[in-house]
Amino acid sequence: MKFTLSWLKEHLDTTASVQTICDALNNIGLEVERVEDKAEALKEFKVAEIVEATQHPNADRLRVCKVNTGTEMIQVVCGAPNARAGLKTVLGRPGMAVPANGMVLKLSEIRGVESQGMLCSSEELGLGEKSDGILELPNDFPIGEPFAPLIGLNDPVFDIAITPNRSDCFGIYGIARDLAAAGIGELKAHKPAKISGTGKPSITPQFGILDAAWCPLFSGRLITGVKNGASPAWLQDKLKAIGLRPISALVDITNYMTIAFNRPLHVFDADKIMGNTLTIRAAKAGETMEALDGKTYSLTPNMCVIADEQGVQSLAGIMGGMASGCLEDTVNVFLESALWDPYSIAKTGRALGIHSDARQRFERGVDPKYTLDGLEYATKMILDLCGGTASEVIKIGQFPEDDRLIKFPLTEVKRLTGVEIPAFEMKLTLQSLGFFICKPSQDEWQIVPPSWRPDIGGKADIVEEIIRILGLRRVDATPFPRLNHIHKPILTLAQSRVRKSRRALIYRGLNEAVTWSFISTQDAKIFGGNIDELTLENPISSELSVMRPTLLAGLLSTISRNQSRGFNNLHFAEIGAVWHGRKPEQQQNTATAVRVGLLAGEKHWANKDMADVYSIKQDMFAALEAVGFSGNSTQISTENLPDYFHPSRSAVLKLGKTVLGVFGEIHPAIAQQFDITGRVVAFELNLDAIPAPKPKPTKTKPSLVLNPLQPISRDKSSRYCACYSKIGAKTYHKCADF
Repeated sequence: MKFTLSWLKEHLDTTASVQTICDALNNIGLEVERVEDKAEALKEFKVAEIVEATQHPNADRLRVCKVNTGTEMIQVVCGAPNARAGLKTVLGRPGMAVPANGMVLKLSEIRGVESQGMLCSSEELGLGEKSDGILELPNDFPIGEPFAPLIGLNDPVFDIAITPNRSDCFGIYGIARDLAAAGIGELKAHKPAKISGTGKPSITPQFGILDAAWCPLFSGRLITGVKNGASPAWLQDKLKAIGLRPISALVDITNYMTIAFNRPLHVFDADKIMGNTLTIRAAKAGETMEALDGKTYSLTPNMCVIADEQGVQSLAGIMGGMASGCLEDTVNVFLESALWDPYSIAKTGRALGIHSDARQRFERGVDPKYTLDGLEYATKMILDLCGGTASEVIKIGQFPEDDRLIKFPLTEVKRLTGVEIPAFEMKLTLQSLGFFICKPSQDEWQIVPPSWRPDIGGKADIVEEIIRILGLRRVDATPFPRLNHIHKPILTLAQSRVRKSRRALIYRGLNEAVTWSFISTQDAKIFGGNIDELTLENPISSELSVMRPTLLAGLLSTISRNQSRGFNNLHFAEIGAVWHGRKPEQQQNTATAVRVGLLAGEKHWANKDMADVYSIKQDMFAALEAVGFSGNSTQISTENLPDYFHPSRSAVLKLGKTVLGVFGEIHPAIAQQFDITGRVVAFELNLDAIPAPKPKPTKTKPSLVLNPLQPISRDKSSRYCACYSKIGAKTYHKCADF
């Protein structure tokens, strides 16, 4: 989500600096990915005036210009056709980097004439598309001053990452609301005035045969007598700053509403609509539509569309059609503002591969209560910029009921975060975010979330909002308690085997590879895959349409690609899952390695050892030993050998009747199909088939547990004590307990 500082300040009254706003956005969960400040990047490029421009003595298309920098007069060789005396333009001096290509300017000599800088075009400054001449500035611009602030480039552009649950922050007004709640300025009131229309529109919307949940509410109005053309400079500048291309006033207004208020709308050219009715219905089998992106899409009956008597005119909530699009000669328009089902929008957009701003917002959820307000605001903009007369608003459907009422104990914040927050502070925070608190008591509140926050569904969500705005820095760092005993192993046996086998194979000089979990149907047939059960319903591509039955398909493709680039000595290993069916027990963790060429590397002059069956067997047994299993009890057999291994140079490793793996040479026919030259050896080891180690009896003593108090002992059996007294003929010890 991109927005400029000036656009934000239209909704937020603040004097905060760019850095303060960035810090606040990061603290409340709206991560700032970058801030683009063109004025800062172009601050060294300044306004200069060409005093004199004469023909270059050695080049027909070059001119030698005397340029006034404000402090001195310099000479610049320029090839622009519009370089002339009296022109104010932008000057780059030696040592500066050209923004468009990063080239550092130097003092140079062009065709025998010294050039002390460069006069820049808008393309070279990164400000526009390809241009034939240098940038022309107004005559009142002061010479020697940075040009960027003078042409309005002193407006930083924020680029923030929005998590899918924060659909309200896909509009600048929603971001301003969060910043105001965090204490960065004051949110400006926004309540669009209602436009009193004249007469009912000649175009009437209606619902066709479809699930009513696809479109709970549809509204629109007819605006006649508009004059479409280029939008004003202020609107074009806003859209250009965030990377959108201005098209026309009508289209730019809908883009403005999408970015500013998270309210996508659509305008139909009313004169191109056949009949007097727009029907919201499901698409018919075989219907197609040429969209505004110039592509034609084939539709299916599970897609919601807006159609007239002739056919589909718009993919509901995603993209409009070319047939009813607005052009410069458009006079009458039908402005639509509707509420679409997020699931239906996401499903249709994914099926057709369309990524639009409207789809991005509708599939995450927009504010249902702003449907009519957005229509009124857009109507006012059209009347102000394009003129015309608006009809009354016509609507069908109704707002969906929002019955969310959350009982919120005030102790929940302390319980979940460990932070003690006063009740009045929590109340102010929630109210600033648009939450309504009803029936407050000393111990519990009943809270109604705002309509623009569909992600709020429970007590924990409210706690998150409070602590997010008030600051996560209030949460004290509390270390975990130290335990005075040995921890149990965290990894399971399967996880431990994966890590140990990977480490052992890498230690033997194999390079770890990570290949796709999907392979083509042709490769699945080669390696015996269950195509009927493992074919994907929505594959990434036709070459990745079946779940892999073996890791060898991906590794052999990797060998082939590397050989085509001139690498002949290749050694790869991969540990991953393979599938033989849809059931959980038909998924296995396997370790697989492939070798071709020299073992030690082709650059060693004395290296003559080639990878063979015995070297790959050593790799396999090294992986077995790494997981704690000795290969001495296994048997080697040639029964049930897979077809893709060489029939007489391969073997199966068994433990009783259990097949642990297979090793040997890949069948030459298979290697030829993958376009691999040379002998290829490989092994496959089923890590899940290796029996678990038996627990061994141990004589290990239990851990020593000592009393934390210092022990004290006294020997009462001793009769020798210096502490005594004599009374008469008897001797008594003074120790009372001796």
